[in-house]
Amino acid sequence: MAMTPRKRAQVSRAIQYAVLVVLVLVLAFTADWATLKAAFLEPALVAKQFPEVITLALKNTVLYTLGAFVFGLVLGLVLALMRLSSVGPYRWLATGFIEFFRGVPALIVFIGLYFGLPTAFPGRQLPGGTFGTVTIALGLVGAAYMAETIRAGIQAVPKGQVEAARSLGMTQSRAMVSIVIPQAFRIILPPLTNELILLTKDSSLVYVLGLSVSAYELTKFGREGLNDEANLTPLTVAALCYLIITVPLSIVVRRMEARAERAR
Repeated sequence: MAMTPRKRAQVSRAIQYAVLVVLVLVLAFTADWATLKAAFLEPALVAKQFPEVITLALKNTVLYTLGAFVFGLVLGLVLALMRLSSVGPYRWLATGFIEFFRGVPALIVFIGLYFGLPTAFPGRQLPGGTFGTVTIALGLVGAAYMAETIRAGIQAVPKGQVEAARSLGMTQSRAMVSIVIPQAFRIILPPLTNELILLTKDSSLVYVLGLSVSAYELTKFGREGLNDEANLTPLTVAALCYLIITVPLSIVVRRMEARAERAR
């Protein structure tokens, strides 16, 4: 007798659970936990990473990320408005910028700005030292992605909102600033938060700049610890510190998406 769809679904779930249990048991009984602990999470080396991993590396990672995000958000808004402009050259410039910085790896942008700018313009450096370089380099890449997100959010606002504002005597610019952009940002808040998470991880590319100790971020700090201790524990600590930043942001994104879904 043929099984009902509900019964087939129950059997399928039972098989999946059984396979998962088998895999967990195989891992539990075959892994050399003592060696793994010594290589990845040696307690003495974990303690040795503090407090510098928090007061130096984590702090710098947060500062680099926030600087790049703010710069990228402002530039992304300008680019999004240029993409939506009725003036052709604005659209062409914005499109060229977005396509270039979305297509070029962020690592190349870092290297190009830090090493290429002094070559092209002798004696010139980006302002702000390492922080300024990271803010601009990472912000340029982030702006290219955020511009498209913001543009989609603006286009998602019903046109009737603008028409109603114009009927009340508002100019097109005033309606955009007062009515459209605030609603667009409520729509795009989850993807913008995802972009913040990506910028947090991409801030690790700052290692190519040849940092001084005071400018270390988490990945550079963990890599130097790996070289000094010949052990992976410093990288594990750095990874856990990244999770301190990204996991709460991910939870916020899920809650915002769930709230938006309920509102719809």
